[in-house]
Amino acid sequence: MSSSSARALCSIALISALALTGCATNGGSGGSTSGADGGLTVAVVPKIQGVPFADAIKRGADDAAEEFGFTSNFVGPTAADPSAQADVVRSLMQQGANAIVVAPNDPDSMGPVLKEAQDRGIAVGTVDTDAPDSVRSVFVNQASSAAIGQALADQVLTPMGGSGEFAIVSCGQTASNLNSWIEELKKYTAEKYPDAKIVDTVYADEDEANAVSMAKDLINAHPNLTGLVGMCTPTAPGVARAVEETGNIGKIFTTGVGTPNSMAPYLEDGSSSASVLWDVENLGYLAGWAGYTLASGDEIAAENEVGRIGKVTYDSSTGELLLGDPLILTTANVGDYDY
Repeated sequence: MSSSSARALCSIALISALALTGCATNGGSGGSTSGADGGLTVAVVPKIQGVPFADAIKRGADDAAEEFGFTSNFVGPTAADPSAQADVVRSLMQQGANAIVVAPNDPDSMGPVLKEAQDRGIAVGTVDTDAPDSVRSVFVNQASSAAIGQALADQVLTPMGGSGEFAIVSCGQTASNLNSWIEELKKYTAEKYPDAKIVDTVYADEDEANAVSMAKDLINAHPNLTGLVGMCTPTAPGVARAVEETGNIGKIFTTGVGTPNSMAPYLEDGSSSASVLWDVENLGYLAGWAGYTLASGDEIAAENEVGRIGKVTYDSSTGELLLGDPLILTTANVGDYDY
């Protein structure tokens, strides 16, 4: 069978599965949770479902549905594949979603799909990572790119003594949020840590095993390496595990964007210095609220009181709805979160 034929069959199977998923009860990593009888449906689409980060976003969106009175439909691709994600969004259009909030694997290819949804009268937004050149009405951002990039630089370079060589292991090359964090990290490092040098940036494509292998390759290729940054939730534990498995704890310091449960053992054994994150469940909660607000025909104000989160700011010039400051996870607080 040709690769194009196989891809077509996979897309058909995915769309058929999604049609069933849209009618599912709450449970697992996909499905719907109803906060109202009938009414509006808000769909939240992660980069990939079935991972702890996505599961936490789902719980937050479900909580918002219960509180504000809409139906939450959370479904995403099973791999970080832009074409599979586009199939998910098109299926949600057919199911009659009133709002779709998506974390694009590829902002350029997702742009036309969001335009299709908007043309059908569906409110569209992004969460976690943006498609800034698309028609999306809102970007639900976990923290500013500058704040995340600077925090990552500080958390890896402080134990490095502010100098030395370090490398970055990211996920997808087209993920706009990761790329913006990398740019901010590079800019801030050059300004604040002139004696530090970023020797390489590699991409593990949302795969922790790939991240471990790539980090080990970086350690072998750069004998003076004293730091590694995992730019996303699969690569943050991946770089720490590489340091642990190569016997470099205390010699090579790591940090990254990692979930509490995945990072806890590495924070405890010292293979990671800290994890830079945010309250992921609240990010899903805010995405659900934003989709519901737009689907209701209401405008998002410059300052908003959003349920359990409290004050949230919105920049109408950029369409950015900001959750808040980054959360620094260490041995002192990592046990306070369960995802």
